[in-house]
Amino acid sequence: MESKTRIVVADDNRGLCQLLQSYLQNQEDFQIVGIAYNGIDAWNLVQSQEPDVLIIDLVMPVLDGMGVLEKMAEYPAIPRPKVIMLTAFGQDSLTHQAIMLGVDYFILKPFDLEILEKRIRSLKQEIIDISKSRSATTPAVSLPENRFNISLEATAMMHQIGIPAHVKGYQYIRDAILMVVEDISLLGAVTRELYPAIAQKYDTVPSRVERGIRHVIELAWERGHTETLKRIFGYSMNIERQKPTNLEFIALLADKLRIMNKVV
Repeated sequence: MESKTRIVVADDNRGLCQLLQSYLQNQEDFQIVGIAYNGIDAWNLVQSQEPDVLIIDLVMPVLDGMGVLEKMAEYPAIPRPKVIMLTAFGQDSLTHQAIMLGVDYFILKPFDLEILEKRIRSLKQEIIDISKSRSATTPAVSLPENRFNISLEATAMMHQIGIPAHVKGYQYIRDAILMVVEDISLLGAVTRELYPAIAQKYDTVPSRVERGIRHVIELAWERGHTETLKRIFGYSMNIERQKPTNLEFIALLADKLRIMNKVV
């Protein structure tokens, strides 16, 4: 039987904490292992309970959500939970900083409890997938043990480009980039291996993966973050005249991440 997802909730709104505890505890595969009303207590629970998922408010007394993330970054030996950050406002600078510190999802208050439940299940699946990949017989690429891992850097880069996280293609393209970082030979087998592997993970078909990736690239170009696109893609293409193909986009971002992290 699969173990329950261990969750810590941290928010200074006691009523919200009680609501989340009541709702999430009713899910058979979830277990609330701690409630905190300030950042210090949240950090202590992360250390003592080692949760799978931390749901934390950005603004809290004593130590805010960002401070808790910084604490986790300072102590990499402590098992790091997946992080869902709750916030009543959106601000690009804070969003970018939080992503670089390890936030996996942002949820804007007020929010639908069912959406939160789906986000937790999605993160739980990522934990399972990572565990499976580590136990696979094929040797993994040796990645540097730095504070800001490649997954977070890829996420931050995609946010900068303007790829919206709520569309399905976001997960497809993110996985594609990370897979190519680990195995560059996949660039020569995009339709034969890369798309089918992603399709299997999300219970879909390769053609939908291809269309989903195409869709998010087009969305990014429509948003017109020209300076950001120029900074990331450099002189590899005239971004004002052409959109990259799926293969070009994946290859360029994967290559940039490999260079940044000295992956060989």
